[in-house]
Amino acid sequence: MRARKRFGQHFLEPAWVAKVVDAIDPAPDDTFLEIGPGRGALTAALGPRVRRVIAVEIDRDLAAALPARVPPNVRLVQGDVLEVDLDALLRDEPVPVRVAGNLPYNVSSPILFRLLEAADEGRRIRDAVLMLQKEVADRLVAAPATEGYGALAIQVQLVADVDRLLVLPPGAFRPAPKVTSALVRLRFRAASTEVGDRAAFTRLVRGLFLRRRKTLLNALRPLVEPSGRSAKHVLERAGLTPSRRPETLTVDETARLARELCYSFPRKSLSPPNF
Repeated sequence: MRARKRFGQHFLEPAWVAKVVDAIDPAPDDTFLEIGPGRGALTAALGPRVRRVIAVEIDRDLAAALPARVPPNVRLVQGDVLEVDLDALLRDEPVPVRVAGNLPYNVSSPILFRLLEAADEGRRIRDAVLMLQKEVADRLVAAPATEGYGALAIQVQLVADVDRLLVLPPGAFRPAPKVTSALVRLRFRAASTEVGDRAAFTRLVRGLFLRRRKTLLNALRPLVEPSGRSAKHVLERAGLTPSRRPETLTVDETARLARELCYSFPRKSLSPPNF
């Protein structure tokens, strides 16, 4: 069956399947949510080694062909993982489950954020082993003041420990993508620090990194001064030097800034500040 460009399909070659399964390190009692099983190469190898695999495939034709290729403990769901009701899907499964997937590169970030939200600090999803474009994997593991560090790294590293497991060349897939890929593991946990309101923290992080090469003072001004706050005063109270740049902030420092914005200013209501 031919890969469909609109779904970003690149199927893992058999020679790489065993390496990926070994990196996942499945156990007999594990239940996996597999995102995008495709032709079932990983599904067929993973199924015999675990309790159950719930495989969500967006392509109707691939989903229809999969039952003949996978073990009986694989439950197939035809749908978009960004729209599937995960509560209903996992209701009868022992938690935490694990996740595996070869993510379409064009929707990898939305899927990542869906998993971060669904993980419930590791109580519902223990970990996720994901195939990503290497550039995205580099951003996930990036440290402050490095090229790939930004909003994605901060939001993920707040609630997960990230490890790179494998780097795969384009030839590991058919059709071969134009980029190198990487396999990463996200181990979900409680947030490493208190951020105040999570939605407000997300808005702050994304707003700062739209201006990542400006000074903190200039990056923060358009986010807080329209609501009557002084960006300089906020930074002083958070203990951050105004001349620093957003790309140098650690997760803890960004959280400290978010807490200052959420808690240290009088408000007319209990809603989080709209920065």
